[in-house]
Amino acid sequence: MTYNIQVKVMPLKDLLDPQGKAVLGGLQNLGLKAVEDVRIGKHITLQVDADSEDAARQQAEDACKKLLANPVMEFYEIEMVNA
Repeated sequence: MTYNIQVKVMPLKDLLDPQGKAVLGGLQNLGLKAVEDVRIGKHITLQVDADSEDAARQQAEDACKKLLANPVMEFYEIEMVNA
């Protein structure tokens, strides 16, 4: 069965996010002063062929640990969609 999985990868909250700071500065220069913080991350969609939802989730977990996220600087969240 094919499972659709959404992965969100974001910088750790304690780390500086230079991209987010640049976007925040741009927004404020455009007059959007109410925006107080911006964090830039990645949104990844996976389609995984697996025997069960648990097996598909484990595949996504392995992908995050091995390639998609850097645990020193980022955290990730996995969401099963239409599972």
